[in-house]
Amino acid sequence: MTHRHTTPAPSPGGTTPAPDSTSSALALAPLDVLHDHIRSQLPEPARAWFRQALDEAAAHPGTHGPISVWELRLAEAGRRCGGPHADAVRLLILRAARADPTALGRVYFQGTADERRAVLYALPHLVSGPDALPLVEDALRTNDTRLLAAAVGPYAARHLDAHAWRHAVLKCLFTGVPVEAVADLAIRARADTELARMLGDYAAERTAADRPVPRDLYRVLALTDSAGPAGPVPPPHATHPHGTGHPHGKES
Repeated sequence: MTHRHTTPAPSPGGTTPAPDSTSSALALAPLDVLHDHIRSQLPEPARAWFRQALDEAAAHPGTHGPISVWELRLAEAGRRCGGPHADAVRLLILRAARADPTALGRVYFQGTADERRAVLYALPHLVSGPDALPLVEDALRTNDTRLLAAAVGPYAARHLDAHAWRHAVLKCLFTGVPVEAVADLAIRARADTELARMLGDYAAERTAADRPVPRDLYRVLALTDSAGPAGPVPPPHATHPHGTGHPHGKES
């Protein structure tokens, strides 16, 4: 049984590169391309298990009873397919199960850190609106750097409001998550004077404490000086809390 619902997006050279199944590129990779890539990488016993797991998820999507069969397969993915492929396998099982925000929340809050990370990678593929923001916000409260890196992907770039997004960038700097993990960083940081102020304050605090300033801080600070509109670029749905249409309120 095949599971094809999207059309792979070609690269500028006309071909689609093999996805990186060990990074936050999972949040961007066309899922059909990812499926073919992972299937080609798995040895036959793991490939058979993967095919069965996708078939079970497609046959019994959503949530059924105390726990769905595809949720059990998420827990087995690392053992069955190996650590390097487990994130991608879990993401593809979630797609096959057509997991909605409710199911994704259940997996996230009841799952292991590995399963939580797979849910975060799945968000831009499976959730079109801001309904799953509580999962991103929860991940941003942790100090698990792999979870943080997954949380600041394309879904966060689209849906976090300006205040929360700025603090997510600062959290990456605090914890050493490379800013390359922050999706659409250059777009959202452009001409963001409030982010520049926050970065300046953080750098001053580090310097006063005789502690090194993260090199990535200067990279982000340079982006805030980029030519662009007079203010940060908000996510499409963001509105001012008082209904003025301004993308964000006063920062503290």
